[in-house]
Amino acid sequence: MDSTLPAVAEELLKEIKKAFQETSHGRDTFSFRLKFIFGPSAVPALDLVDHRSVTQVMSPSGRTAYQVLGSSGKLYTCYSSCHFCTCPAFGFTVLQKSESLLCKHILAVYLSQAMGACQKLSVSEEQLTSILLAEEEDEG
Repeated sequence: MDSTLPAVAEELLKEIKKAFQETSHGRDTFSFRLKFIFGPSAVPALDLVDHRSVTQVMSPSGRTAYQVLGSSGKLYTCYSSCHFCTCPAFGFTVLQKSESLLCKHILAVYLSQAMGACQKLSVSEEQLTSILLAEEEDEG
């Protein structure tokens, strides 16, 4: 992971990935530690992973973004390289109040990557640009 998460969070995500690669399960094993490190966003993030709500959107140039279908039915765009999400909870809880490391959507991205549960979608450069610009229009 090339993000700026604390080392303990990075290590836990690596352990989860290793456990899922070796045994294809391990959620219960890590549930307590996820709750300890990520707080109240851990369980909802695991629910998003269980519902296969995370899609990796890739363009031919290698640009990548993630779309997460939130529990409310709204689609959020996440960027794992800088652990950023377009949801209001990220802006308020993570950026403004510094009460949490991540929102449930970006945590779901990391968990789905570690667990091999991320859907993949290849799009053209123009389609990816449209996805990214649609988010800006929603905010503006």
